[in-house]
Amino acid sequence: MNVFRGPTQFSAGPACALTIGNFDGVHRGHRALLKKLKDGARERSLVSCVMTFEPHPKEFFSPEQAPPRILNLRDKLAAFADIGIDRIVVEHFNNAFARLTPEQFVSEVIVKQLNAKWILIGDDFCYGAKRAGDFESLKAAGKKYGFEVSSIHTVLEDGERISSSALRNALANGNMEQASKLLGRPYGISGHVIHGQKLGRTLGFPTLNLAVANHLHHRKPACSGIFTAQVVGLSDKPLPAVASLGVRPTVEDEGRVLLETHIFDYNADVYGKIITVELLEKIRDEVKYSDLDTLTKAIASDAAHARNYFQKKTYV
Repeated sequence: MNVFRGPTQFSAGPACALTIGNFDGVHRGHRALLKKLKDGARERSLVSCVMTFEPHPKEFFSPEQAPPRILNLRDKLAAFADIGIDRIVVEHFNNAFARLTPEQFVSEVIVKQLNAKWILIGDDFCYGAKRAGDFESLKAAGKKYGFEVSSIHTVLEDGERISSSALRNALANGNMEQASKLLGRPYGISGHVIHGQKLGRTLGFPTLNLAVANHLHHRKPACSGIFTAQVVGLSDKPLPAVASLGVRPTVEDEGRVLLETHIFDYNADVYGKIITVELLEKIRDEVKYSDLDTLTKAIASDAAHARNYFQKKTYV
């Protein structure tokens, strides 16, 4: 898979089958579209290409009102790679891009830069300044410039639409089982293991720390609390753990979001390594405790709960 920061890096490249969107979560609805794109590209002897945006347009226009990001860019790109997409274009969403009219977007980006010959979009797709372009205008443009346009209907689960909004609601409510069902996999967050305050070590629960939602356009996690978790990337199989995702109200008041994960019966120096923490079950919300002794007892209780989860899973 080739990743390009904007389409100008490969102007007039190989003809492609293209889809465009934010794809936050890369959930089962997205995967159905991406599989159809890949299959259609193969049938037409085209390169499969996804164009996505960084930051999310809603984060650009109104960062304080933008919904929480489900996946960071690394995890989104990893999901595309897992599906087998040939080319990813990460378009920097800025004022210049936002001002492109639908006609300019088609002629300059889709035709000249991306060289798209077949475009597959969802049934709610809009494009161009003020979202003025839609499926019908894109089909008309296809006749003018010589590309084909197809759409795919929304994927339903028990009569409900599989969408980023539905996934975001499941995560916000701590319904990790429903989130996993919508994703087709456990919800995970990846990142480099960073140095922390080493407080967990002094309390008897050393943690691996990942910074989450700290940059300008991505301030809020899609979920928060204490979770039964497993860590991928340090062994040939997932390692059972307990994790805390949030702002650590008992020991910090800066408001930064951190994912702290205690792997059971594990002791190794992994600073700088990239790991994925999969959140399997929400145990409880974050709580601000009056002292470290009370916090330590709560962590011990959470760890016991998570260990019991894995023991039950082993013997089912």
